Amino acid sequence: MTDPHPCSWQIHGTAGAAEWLTLVHGFTQNSDLFSAQIRHFGDRYRILSIDLPGHGQSAGVPGPYGQAEYAEAVGAALDAAGVTRTHFWGTHTGAAVALILARRRPDVIASMVLDGAVIPGAPTPYVAASIRQARETARARGIAAARHEWFHESEWFRVIRENPVECRAEEHWRILCDFAGVPWMDEAAPAVVSDMTPELSNIHQPVLLVNGEHDVEEFVGMADVLESRLPRVERCVIERGGGFPLWEFPAAVNARVDRFLDGVLTVSPH
Repeated sequence: MTDPHPCSWQIHGTAGAAEWLTLVHGFTQNSDLFSAQIRHFGDRYRILSIDLPGHGQSAGVPGPYGQAEYAEAVGAALDAAGVTRTHFWGTHTGAAVALILARRRPDVIASMVLDGAVIPGAPTPYVAASIRQARETARARGIAAARHEWFHESEWFRVIRENPVECRAEEHWRILCDFAGVPWMDEAAPAVVSDMTPELSNIHQPVLLVNGEHDVEEFVGMADVLESRLPRVERCVIERGGGFPLWEFPAAVNARVDRFLDGVLTVSPH
């Protein structure tokens, strides 16, 4: 693989804090997804938020766009920001990136929060079909139509749609409208990533799995696999949550992540 193109990143939180927390969003999102987490954890951690290539402030980063390319770009962002060891919170595609980096750079990834986790290289029929449909819509009727279909018909966003005030649906829609749709239109084939399932037992960092009570079945199934194979794993199901519990019910998620990270720091401070 060629050297990764740089992607956009920002540092938040307390300058001089001993611990880093890196936040990486999923497909069609951007780092604004973590606004509540940046506010909550910023008094204890230095926070690095990263926009994946093709997303947010990294919309101009050229493809191909796949798990391997995203992991390379995020690894380069960690290096550019001077982060040598970090707790890593990834949601959906960001969770796949976390697992890839945990295997490639175990000295850098101290622990992981995997929110709606995707196992790198594992079959994801629902995700693949959703992306395929979005690409067809984007190419036939434009990016705006694809965005509308993605938000209003996908199971990921059902809890947000059904609880528009409590789950800040309008604000989340603005995040999605920031997605320029470049990965939907790009023709470059991403690198093939082998199914990481057989390697999960070799990941020794502490992991917290987070799902919503009403999460997409495919993501719940992957969390089941991760829970059965990862050596050091905890699991949390957020009551009433859907595909984006960190956004839908941030107070509950943040409190659980606080307890997890406190335990990690107590056992293995760095």
